[in-house]
Amino acid sequence: MNTDISLDIWTSLKSFKAEMLEFLKTLVTMESPTEGHGHNKRVLEYISSFLKNIGYEVSYTEGKVSGGYIIAYPRKRKKHQLNQLLIGHCDTVWPLNTLESMPYVMKKQMIRGPGVYDMKAGLTQVCYSLKYLFDHDITPPLTPLVLINSDEERGSRDSTLAIRRLAKISERAFVMEPPLGLDGKLKTERKGLGRFTIAIQGKSAHAGLDPGKGASAILELSHQIQKLFALNDLQKGITINVGMIEGGTNPNVVAQEAKAVIDVRVLTMNDGQYIEDQIRNLKPINSDTTVVVEGRFGRPPMEKTVRNQKLWMAAKKVGKTIGLDLEEGTAGGGSDGNTTSLFTATLDGLGTTGDGAHAHHEFIYTDALIERTALLTSLLLLKES
Repeated sequence: MNTDISLDIWTSLKSFKAEMLEFLKTLVTMESPTEGHGHNKRVLEYISSFLKNIGYEVSYTEGKVSGGYIIAYPRKRKKHQLNQLLIGHCDTVWPLNTLESMPYVMKKQMIRGPGVYDMKAGLTQVCYSLKYLFDHDITPPLTPLVLINSDEERGSRDSTLAIRRLAKISERAFVMEPPLGLDGKLKTERKGLGRFTIAIQGKSAHAGLDPGKGASAILELSHQIQKLFALNDLQKGITINVGMIEGGTNPNVVAQEAKAVIDVRVLTMNDGQYIEDQIRNLKPINSDTTVVVEGRFGRPPMEKTVRNQKLWMAAKKVGKTIGLDLEEGTAGGGSDGNTTSLFTATLDGLGTTGDGAHAHHEFIYTDALIERTALLTSLLLLKES
């Protein structure tokens, strides 16, 4: 990339700093828990108004189980020009009134507040990267498409179909989730996430008078749990965790029912298929019990595909033009990047460096907001990945 352009991006974005910080403060103080549909809609309306003022058409889709999502694209777009996708979410894991115990604070080059890191700083970057292009009358080589949803923290159930559709018509996707670690690694690999329920049906009996006539669902579940834990393979990045169990009715009754909820994470589609097959083919140890498995992989892995790695290497070169020595990393959690990666080159973790996603110490570094906005703007100007 032309060094003069890189310097101009830096200079222009620095002049936006006070405005960007005020925009970010507004977003953070608009609390938007996933289940707060009206609150999320308010955030989406605020962002929509900003995007319309810089030359974007914005459409809003009502959510069935969320506050919905918006899709935006430039009013002035070249015919037949290819696309690039910018994707983020406005929902947070924090309940309403979290600001009372976790207020928005800017101090010592750090900004704290619910959702500031995950991921309202990333939304601010999107808006001001596009504002830079608008103010300088720059048409990037690929048309920016923007999708911002309000259901990502719950698996993007309303918006996944739209994400798939836009990813299929885009040459690349930039995911504005926060980066990895205090050194701001970009996410080039994410684990896939599966959620399964194992239900055991046994036979009840009086635990004191006639225990032999019973078949304990709890005992059978304990056998199945050991089988599940044996599937863990940390070297391959396969983790199976039985996080919830329940069963039985009274201490003096042989349990007729028991169940467990299992969290599964894998790095590859092949491993995901293998583990799912193993779980679905669990057989009871006690023939007087039955095992029923429900669930699926809600998010496939974001793998280090050739096209993803090509985009990462291009981003690393772009980073050097603005003085950033970027590193890559693997995330254990999923994002909408897991979905876009199925259809197009994807780079995740392009949000602002900080720490504390889903934690009370959540923060970003103030200067990193400008730094990462400059990076995103430079990436949008890439001619090819």
